[in-house]
Amino acid sequence: MNRIGLLTAWVMAISACIFLLAPLLVIAAASFSPTPVFDLPTSGASLRWYQRIGTLDGFWPALGLSLQLALVSTLVSLVLGTAAAIAIVRGRLPGAEAFAAALTSPLMMPGLVLGIALLQSFRGIGLSNPWTSLFLAHLVITLPYVARTMIAGMTRFDFTLIEAALTLGCTYRQSVLKVMIPALAPSFLVAGLFSFLASFDNYPVSIFLTDVRSKTLPIKMLQYIEEAPDPTIAALSSLILLGTILLLVLADRFVGLSRMAGTNE
Repeated sequence: MNRIGLLTAWVMAISACIFLLAPLLVIAAASFSPTPVFDLPTSGASLRWYQRIGTLDGFWPALGLSLQLALVSTLVSLVLGTAAAIAIVRGRLPGAEAFAAALTSPLMMPGLVLGIALLQSFRGIGLSNPWTSLFLAHLVITLPYVARTMIAGMTRFDFTLIEAALTLGCTYRQSVLKVMIPALAPSFLVAGLFSFLASFDNYPVSIFLTDVRSKTLPIKMLQYIEEAPDPTIAALSSLILLGTILLLVLADRFVGLSRMAGTNE
């Protein structure tokens, strides 16, 4: 009976993985289509759609804007989210649980609702600059990922290690840099990855805050599909997928996925 149960669990796990990964594999295969339609390369493969990515209208400005927003919002979120996590875990503030729930509340809202709310708020205060509006909106999107991850990491961290470092002659700044940050490196990495990908891939909030000259890559990709639905979009999607995989490989190389998951303290 144990073998049957274990076999059933494995079959269900493999089936779930296939179900989740099948659409990505189809898109990756369609990017090599020899015809100008989304077709599987059964009669031969072609790389011409990858060669066309750089020639897409407005591709490089959209890519640059998405990277800028993702990097800046991730860095700011790491600082603010870490400070908030320390205040919640160590500050013993009244209502800390409610504060933690408020930090993660944007994750519970539909993206369209959040985008409309931010649009009306920015209009109400007279904020019209698209880059600033997008940055603040992406900060709202990324901060919950960082705060939630860092709260979990801080909860597992033994703060007496900092006190021990102080007794050994380290200053408080040195103890934080040499003890706390290395110990929390997996949490920082997980938070950074999630927030970066959430910002780079965001569409439902960004669509309300862009203008004709400032469009993020996901918005431009939807525009490409509407104007010229050829496998170039599949090739671009495959490159984004490959970049995500490379980030995970680098994370496993330098930190380890087991430490990132918190299974190897």
